Amino acid sequence: MRDDRSPGDGPGEEPSSFLLEENAIRERTLRLLASREHSRQELVHKLRAKGHEQAAIDPVLDQLTASDLVSDQRTAEAYVTARARKGYGPRRLRQELRERGVEDELITPLLDRDEEDWQVLLTRVADKKFGPEPAADPKELARRARFLEYRGFPPELVRRYLRGDLS
Repeated sequence: MRDDRSPGDGPGEEPSSFLLEENAIRERTLRLLASREHSRQELVHKLRAKGHEQAAIDPVLDQLTASDLVSDQRTAEAYVTARARKGYGPRRLRQELRERGVEDELITPLLDRDEEDWQVLLTRVADKKFGPEPAADPKELARRARFLEYRGFPPELVRRYLRGDLS
């Protein structure tokens, strides 16, 4: 077990500044996690922005990860669920998770759904935005394609939707 006391930290004495810093980091991290899941990288970024040193952040995050309070896996699962529900496709979700510091090994299984799931989501998003009617002209087709690709749907899936191959 780790001894968190500095020399001179005995009973009745003031805790070291390092311990105070670790406690402040732990409290701030738990407040952040109470609102939503955060990746380790997001937490480091936010804690550094508040002036905490990397050397003090790492041991706290290591402890919280060991006790499963910080989990990139849980962060990725929650993020994919929430963003897919809002109509974002797999390419966009992969990029956003990478920006949040989530490793590809955690991302890939979450996005490797059956292609039919992404087709259903793409159709729902497109119908909500454009209605069920097909595009009337090439300019409208291009507008729809840009929107769906921006939302993160694969180009081949977008092309099939625009040709009317998705039901």
